[in-house]
Amino acid sequence: MPLTLDNDGYLANLDDWNTDLANQLATLEGIVLTEAHWEVIHALRAFYQQYELAPSQRPFVKHIANTLGKDKGNSIYLMTLFPESPARVAARIAGLPRPTNCF
Repeated sequence: MPLTLDNDGYLANLDDWNTDLANQLATLEGIVLTEAHWEVIHALRAFYQQYELAPSQRPFVKHIANTLGKDKGNSIYLMTLFPESPARVAARIAGLPRPTNCF
């Protein structure tokens, strides 16, 4: 399935998301997804299903800490997985809209 992205590089139709598209989106970011990436992506998608929004950086880190533990719910760890802007990059790969307050 071809990628259809909006002007900001996010999936145009959120319902199109699947693991193959996630891998394609990750490749665009220069990331090879590992199990560590997938657990964050799945936690982020669960957050979106519950609250219907992609969290900005602080709520993202807090949610990961609450769901995966404090060792994974910190900015340094998440930056190693999703460089530059973890909330924005992870949301893009997870097939979610641009997080609020992420430039």
